[in-house]
Amino acid sequence: MKVILINGSPHERGCTYTALFEVAGGLNDHGADAEIIHIGTHGIAGCRGCFACRKLGKCVIDDGVNEIAEKLKVADGMIIGSPVYFASPSGSLISFLDRLYAAHGNSLMYKPCGCIVSARRAGTTAALEVLHKYPMVNEQPLVSSSYWCMVHGNTPDEVRDDTEGMQIAYNLGRNMAWMVKALLNVPCP
Repeated sequence: MKVILINGSPHERGCTYTALFEVAGGLNDHGADAEIIHIGTHGIAGCRGCFACRKLGKCVIDDGVNEIAEKLKVADGMIIGSPVYFASPSGSLISFLDRLYAAHGNSLMYKPCGCIVSARRAGTTAALEVLHKYPMVNEQPLVSSSYWCMVHGNTPDEVRDDTEGMQIAYNLGRNMAWMVKALLNVPCP
């Protein structure tokens, strides 16, 4: 069992990564492999609305979206992580998700998906709502945790000090492992 975690932060080892690393711990401890893919500094272009992807089965822009989509196609689940900027997910992550779902959404249908956001203080629920719309409109089971999937802090150390947020991140990984096992008919504890 493999779950791909998308880090939508421009900071490869920042606050969002810290949350995703904890999610990966929950996955690993419950029998699922986790791979964190960082897209935050790749310069992801926005969707052009050209709809060529509908004919080609992939996006015409070659900046990594298609390659990551291939990894997601064979994964058993996915987690989307983002920092909160102005009460929204990062711009590069929105561009990535727009193009991923436009060009490869059919291959992601029914694949469990979870989302987590990281913020210093506010805007988390608005950003989480934006992220949840991608899997929800794509008929993907949405994996939840023990509370809203968010961590708070301005540095990775502050995020680690958010013990409730870190427990929620860990539980998101645990719940994703359970969901994947249930869908694959693997015995769940």
